[in-house]
Amino acid sequence: MALIKCEDVTLGYENITLAEHVNWEVNEGEYWCIIGQNGAGKSTLMKTILGLRKPLRGNIVIGDGLKGGGIGYLPQQTQAQRDFPASVYEIVMSGFQGRAGLRPFYTKEEKKEAIGNLKKMGIEDLKDRSYKELSGGQQQRVLLARALCATGKILLLDEPVAGLDPQMTEEMYELIKKLNEEEGIVIVMITHDLEASSRYAGKILKVEEDGVSIL
Repeated sequence: MALIKCEDVTLGYENITLAEHVNWEVNEGEYWCIIGQNGAGKSTLMKTILGLRKPLRGNIVIGDGLKGGGIGYLPQQTQAQRDFPASVYEIVMSGFQGRAGLRPFYTKEEKKEAIGNLKKMGIEDLKDRSYKELSGGQQQRVLLARALCATGKILLLDEPVAGLDPQMTEEMYELIKKLNEEEGIVIVMITHDLEASSRYAGKILKVEEDGVSIL
């Protein structure tokens, strides 16, 4: 069964239609880039998959394998979020909140996993630093580590390299590629970078008003 399946979905909000007839599925091991013009519905598609918005029509089916582990999500950052007054470790640990439910503490296994995800991102030495003091590239690595704490299966990334310099951008793309190829984590990434899409993604989804197409 597909991890995510869109069945004739209409995307939009407050009765404003962005894209219709979205039929698409995401399966184990895949790396998708989502492209399209500004306002086409790319971020709305991601938020609809996450249940943050309801489709105007149609259904989104989440596979059984995701219901326990959840979906890791890295949204676009606002300035207020960049200035959030917490330590790197606290932010990464907050990725477990979806799994923990009402449990008021983190388990020993979760703490070990968080440190492991910091290591994967190459930022274990920053764990006690204040998040707001970090560079943009370091902050994105922290948020990626946090997203990994929410899932062992799939990451939804909304323009994860926005605002980064070319070197940081390349490093972030390589980290994401490594997660897909070595950890087997499914990647669904919104990007405006067409060159990177063709270089890294196995599949490209273009979102338009009359639906989606696979390039």
